[in-house]
Amino acid sequence: MDILKELSDAFLILIRSGTVLRVVYCFVMMGTDEELEKAYKKKIRNVIVFYVLAESCYVIKDVITSYYT
Repeated sequence: MDILKELSDAFLILIRSGTVLRVVYCFVMMGTDEELEKAYKKKIRNVIVFYVLAESCYVIKDVITSYYT
């Protein structure tokens, strides 16, 4: 069970850092290419939606594992 907890924590770190890096990248690209600003805003929104869904999945997993343990 400890290995699963460590893997879960590692995935959360990867998801969080990947989300931050992607949003920063999109902001930088919005500053350099103003024609595609609307497309990058949509990409940022999609990344934030992914992050919320991913965090929700891990919260649900934690609730279920704490309930049955």
